[in-house]
Amino acid sequence: MKSRATQTKELDMVNGPLARKILIYSIPLMFSNLLQVFFNMTDVAVVGKFAGARALGSVGSTTIIITLTTGILLGMGGGVNAVTALHMGAEDYQRVHKTVHTSVILCFIAGLLLLVAGMAFSKPLLEVMNTKPELIDGATAYLMIYLCGSPALALYNFGNGVLSAVGDTKRPLIYLSISGIINIVLNLFFVIVCRLGVIGVAIASIIAQYISAALIIRFLMKTYGSYGLRMKDIAIDRDAAAAVLRIGVPAAIQYSLFAIANICIQTSINSFSHVVVEGNSAATNADSLIYDMMAAFYTACTSFIAQNLGARKKERVLRTFFITLAYSFLMGLVLGVALFIFQRPFLLLFTSDDAVIHYGQIRIGVMAFVYCVSAFMDNATAAARGIGKSVAPTIIVVMGSVVFRIIWLLTVFAYFKTLQSLYLIYVISWTLTAIAGNIYFAYHYRRI
Repeated sequence: MKSRATQTKELDMVNGPLARKILIYSIPLMFSNLLQVFFNMTDVAVVGKFAGARALGSVGSTTIIITLTTGILLGMGGGVNAVTALHMGAEDYQRVHKTVHTSVILCFIAGLLLLVAGMAFSKPLLEVMNTKPELIDGATAYLMIYLCGSPALALYNFGNGVLSAVGDTKRPLIYLSISGIINIVLNLFFVIVCRLGVIGVAIASIIAQYISAALIIRFLMKTYGSYGLRMKDIAIDRDAAAAVLRIGVPAAIQYSLFAIANICIQTSINSFSHVVVEGNSAATNADSLIYDMMAAFYTACTSFIAQNLGARKKERVLRTFFITLAYSFLMGLVLGVALFIFQRPFLLLFTSDDAVIHYGQIRIGVMAFVYCVSAFMDNATAAARGIGKSVAPTIIVVMGSVVFRIIWLLTVFAYFKTLQSLYLIYVISWTLTAIAGNIYFAYHYRRI
């Protein structure tokens, strides 16, 4: 394999000023994450404006399940990212090559399994969530069509994980920009011209997902070097598979269980009137928007820590942890305050119904100032994955943000039965999980 200098001109993570390089790395990734949010957000906005409140509620009712499925694929992509970055930092290009050609198979299989599961369990899961009878048919149709894009989303996250590991976050942004524009145009065409409603926006989304996947795979197949993808070399290497799955599977399980806890929350929301459900659906779009902007720094945290660990530069590992924590906290705080100030204009993007807007504002009023708290939890989890630890952080998140939430729903919310008591579950669970996660990372950092 070629040396690092001749192999790639991507961002050097193991030398130079960390704060500036993390920012350079994260900004394109931030906009890439933002465009991914727009896939679902555009669906909600278009159906809310042009197909009515019922269509809005139908698409919004699927948000938690879509988060569940995409979270599994993000977890697998995170495993690809961490292992590839570790070997890049150590300049072990043979292992980079094996990791890439093993991971593409693992991720594609994960996408196919989600597709099959989606076809079989979409409607039963929506019924378990107590989705309103007037919304469930539209929600089922949207979800089953949307999940046909799972293999494409899996391949995109694989490619994004590889490119992020080597410091290239610009190309995924370009590819998502192209597919995002196509998604918006097709949304408007299918809903306004073809009058397909929720089915139209689902079809538009999967077309866009397959385009973004095709673009990123095409680039990797034309790339020279250890992380280039060659059809003849695609095969399972046991060591590479074990390394990726050791990080990717616990991360996927974490996302899954986290989403299951949120499904329980959605079920509680569904116990209110359909207007409350629709208001919550509109306001929940801010969650993905803010979380995914913050998540760019978590990816940076994992990639920079893994590469510097591979390069045996321990002091840069700790500096990366604090810099990404500061960036993600400030991003959550600034976006949360902006959301609070412009809450009504934001909700008007999705609905013109005053009653729906009112209940959306209740959620935003609670959530706007606490998004930043999640940075302490998620950054610690990302840092632990960067040093190769994934099982214990997953257990910590499950206990703090899944088990605790279910207990809260069965006790505090069951007693008060108010929206405020329901929404407070987020900040309290984040705080508990963050305390345990940061103690865990600090302990293992000292043992490096």
